[in-house]
Amino acid sequence: MTGAALLLSASACGGKKADTGDGADDGGKKTLKIGLAFDIGGRGDQSFNDSAAAGLDKAKKDLNVQTEEISAKPDEPDSDKESRLRLLANKGYNPIIGVGFAYTTSIVKVAKDFPNTKFLVVDADQCKVDGANVHGACFAEEQGSFLVGAAAALKSKSGTIGFIGGVNVPLIHKFQAGYEAGAKAAKPSIKILPAKYLTEPPNYNGFKDTSLGNEAAKGQLDQGADVIYHAAGGAGIGVIKTVGGAGKWAIGVDSDQYNQPAVAGVKQHILTSMVKHVDLSVFDFVESVAKGTFKAGTTTYDLKNDGVGYATSGGNVDDIKAKLDEFKAKIVSGEIKVPTDT
Repeated sequence: MTGAALLLSASACGGKKADTGDGADDGGKKTLKIGLAFDIGGRGDQSFNDSAAAGLDKAKKDLNVQTEEISAKPDEPDSDKESRLRLLANKGYNPIIGVGFAYTTSIVKVAKDFPNTKFLVVDADQCKVDGANVHGACFAEEQGSFLVGAAAALKSKSGTIGFIGGVNVPLIHKFQAGYEAGAKAAKPSIKILPAKYLTEPPNYNGFKDTSLGNEAAKGQLDQGADVIYHAAGGAGIGVIKTVGGAGKWAIGVDSDQYNQPAVAGVKQHILTSMVKHVDLSVFDFVESVAKGTFKAGTTTYDLKNDGVGYATSGGNVDDIKAKLDEFKAKIVSGEIKVPTDT
């Protein structure tokens, strides 16, 4: 069923149904029915959403679950997100997961009408959620970005590096701030080009439109950058292809993008990726519901618990790994405080 059809079904559901919180029964063993609402781009974006999908796939493999997935549409209003979440809840899905900070308000609102259903918002806006049945997963993106920023500075030959963000929102500012701080810590003389954001809210195509990533990358390459880090979701595929095609270094985000089919032709030019373990947050949440250990509130995934980090696929940072791990240890110990905004 398409997203549009699902939303029509949601409208047909009308108000809320009885919220029993029960999953299907499979021979006496409770089956969790997991509903997952993706951010724009959905499964197959080879970045943020796919990391969430990996966590869901692990739950399918390791736990007794059945699932339904729905994706968001570009520029949709919060009311569409609410309809999507209500549809899943009315169909008996419990727990329900919203992938992306844009779901925060809708999940908190809908959760009040379904008190026996457990909800997770991945990338909870400002790391804040409300409700006894709501959990938020937050990430120290700035910490992982610090490490790939250090890698960028150490591997740059031109002495100039760049950053491309998908949408100009506070969450992506964390990636930029950490990246720039790490680059300066590793090489104070490094030149960092002014950050380029692909779109301004409420236009979220900067997380999806690869042509926007392509054009932005061309602009920074023309200014002398030989390492470019993107935090642009699906649009970042355009960044990686353009940077790789020019024979320069690209840095991926969220997933280990070296291993992704969409950029296989230029993967030798992927220096590293800032890995954000959305998969871990999704699985941890589902497991907590399955085991009856769910707790409301938030969990922060950072360098200390390996919720963020950097990828080593391809061996392109092997020669500087000791330095990167030295920075990691100083961040974990508190010796280095990584900024969350520029």
